[in-house]
Amino acid sequence: MTKITFPAWTSLQAHYEQIRDARLRDWFAPENDPAPTRAERFTYSGGGLAADFSKNRITDETLKLLVQLAREAGVEKRRDAMFAGEIVNPTEGRAVLHTALRASDPKAPFHAQVQAERAKMAAFATQVRDGKWTGYTGKRIRHIVNIGIGGSDLGPKMVVHALKHIASPDISAHFVSNVDGADLYRVLEQIDPEETLTIVVSKTFTTLETMTNAHSMRDWFLQKGCPENALAKHFVGVSANPTEVVKFGIAKENVFEMWDWVGGRYSLWSAVGLSIMISIGPAHFDELLAGANEMDQHFRTAPLERNLPVLLGMIGIWYRNFFGSQSYLVAPYSEALHFLPSYLQQLEMESNGKQARLDGTMVEYETSAVTWGEPGTNGQHAFFQMLHQGPTIVPIDFIAVLTPEHPLASHHPKLLANCFAQSEAMMLGRTVEEAKKVAGPNKPELVPHIVFPGNRPTTTLLVDALTARSLGALIALYEHKVLTQGTVWDINSFDQWGVELGKILGKVVEADLTAANVEAGKHDSSTSALIARARAALKK
Repeated sequence: MTKITFPAWTSLQAHYEQIRDARLRDWFAPENDPAPTRAERFTYSGGGLAADFSKNRITDETLKLLVQLAREAGVEKRRDAMFAGEIVNPTEGRAVLHTALRASDPKAPFHAQVQAERAKMAAFATQVRDGKWTGYTGKRIRHIVNIGIGGSDLGPKMVVHALKHIASPDISAHFVSNVDGADLYRVLEQIDPEETLTIVVSKTFTTLETMTNAHSMRDWFLQKGCPENALAKHFVGVSANPTEVVKFGIAKENVFEMWDWVGGRYSLWSAVGLSIMISIGPAHFDELLAGANEMDQHFRTAPLERNLPVLLGMIGIWYRNFFGSQSYLVAPYSEALHFLPSYLQQLEMESNGKQARLDGTMVEYETSAVTWGEPGTNGQHAFFQMLHQGPTIVPIDFIAVLTPEHPLASHHPKLLANCFAQSEAMMLGRTVEEAKKVAGPNKPELVPHIVFPGNRPTTTLLVDALTARSLGALIALYEHKVLTQGTVWDINSFDQWGVELGKILGKVVEADLTAANVEAGKHDSSTSALIARARAALKK
């Protein structure tokens, strides 16, 4: 087992002991908060976004030591190696170049290849949006069904939902990922085969869930009267394995390329985002890329002391490895960002939920925190009780969009007020003396129940308006946070071997569910019993 031995890590441990019991409320007290105030000192901007870190349990010394740790761990070196196209995914021997998908510099790796594929996407998306790409009966396309899973689903679904206010009103986008047939069936109930285009997204074009859904979708078209020779009007593929795409029955000219130097959870910027481009149009898609590129350049060039992804990542390490926080919450105060927490679950936990260092030795420290979340204000009426008064400290990222993307403008001050008030309440809490005043002299027994510990750490990210550009920057911010943390933990943030074993065993179990007989002793007693019960149910 291997520990982290950087000098800054040791200094941070001593520093933590010094300030672990300090109170945010005291740091914000007027007599302790002279100009420049905490808010002024700990608010930074980059890539079109702003981040207020002042309600975190940090001091100037904390940030100094965290930045020192980032330098000692080689964050700058690993960042530069990634942008240069060096092998930073050693277990798979691959470069990691999602940043090249949005780079404006002609000298960026694979620039010509990326531009050519994007032009092909744009031409196709324009045909669909303009009604020139029609179904087998000549009707225009009004429904897009994206079939994928993981990065081939979460990213596009999140972006399309977030940017619905700038999407084409003539086209509805649907997303199918789960191998549970209910997922596909609910979509089939809403669409017309004559007006539907299916985008099958799979790097290998062999992914169990995706191909099961794709074959069922194909069968549905045939059952509904689409001639087999007209299926090409209703299917396109996105894959790094065009041979399998053509074998499935998709026309060669309808295959869009993805590359092995882009991981699935980083791939929405590529042809994986075809559903995004059809939904919002090529110009807005370019803006999405431009916003991400703006954050890329901030990450590359801003000093670490003012670098948003680095500060976000290092503060996360502060809570994970020194305070022992097991999870952190993402709370976007924007219904449009409803799917952002689920997208970040994959981005963060699949990237940094690792036990082995780059050299193969096992870690002796915590890596990825559990990532979870729900939009505000819904979460306030669900789990905020635990955040305020539970014994577990959960750091929170609040995300506030300052300008509404909808015409119901009177709602927005209420939304923002809740967001800002929650961060203030998390920080301040309510003392015993304050609780006594609230309870009144006749109900002293109520006091323990209405005391709030406070001192709960939060970061507030501010977005001026939810545009394609600002969303691109926000997503890239979290991508680079992942790299920062993975570098300090000395792990490979770009592989995902942990998903393999379940897939392998799943094929064995599936075969046993439908086989004539199951070999005795093939599985443990629990799995054998589960298979037996399922076999009995499937025969009914």
